[in-house]
Amino acid sequence: MAQVELNGKTVECVRGDITRQDDLEAVVNAANAQLMSGGGVAGALHAAAGPGLAEECRPMAPIRLGEAVISGAHNLPNQYIVHCLGPVYGVDEPSNHWLAECYRNALELADSKTIESIAFPAISAGAFGYPVEGAAEVAMATVSQVLPRLGSVRYVRFVLFSDADEAVFSRAMESAFAKADGA
Repeated sequence: MAQVELNGKTVECVRGDITRQDDLEAVVNAANAQLMSGGGVAGALHAAAGPGLAEECRPMAPIRLGEAVISGAHNLPNQYIVHCLGPVYGVDEPSNHWLAECYRNALELADSKTIESIAFPAISAGAFGYPVEGAAEVAMATVSQVLPRLGSVRYVRFVLFSDADEAVFSRAMESAFAKADGA
């Protein structure tokens, strides 16, 4: 686990299961446009949350690229799920812009709902084909820029599926926050 603090706010990277973040108010779903179950994170969250999640999400769909919407967490141990539609790498261009929009919009939406703690997966780095290194750089650069100006969000956790992904995100976090701290 790697962790940084900036102006009383904490960001950390852990290897784990996004459906088991019982100490956080919200988790983020790397959603599809229809907000339905799929592979990866969306499939895991829908399976753990139960059928009520799909029922609640149906009227909110479809969502646009980079957009964030919020639902209840149903059978998950959290209060909320923030759903974001990330870019398909090489298709939704400029991919770095759209990925940054996901993180920015998710954080701003959480802040508007007075959520203090949130967990992110590696949005777009799975089935959507975004290279992990690039995804980590965009995620951490965006969080390091957005987090300091938020009033409610004080704790951001990146929950990564593998040790290798955790290492990549940890390095990107340390680099992005060293720049933010020195700015």
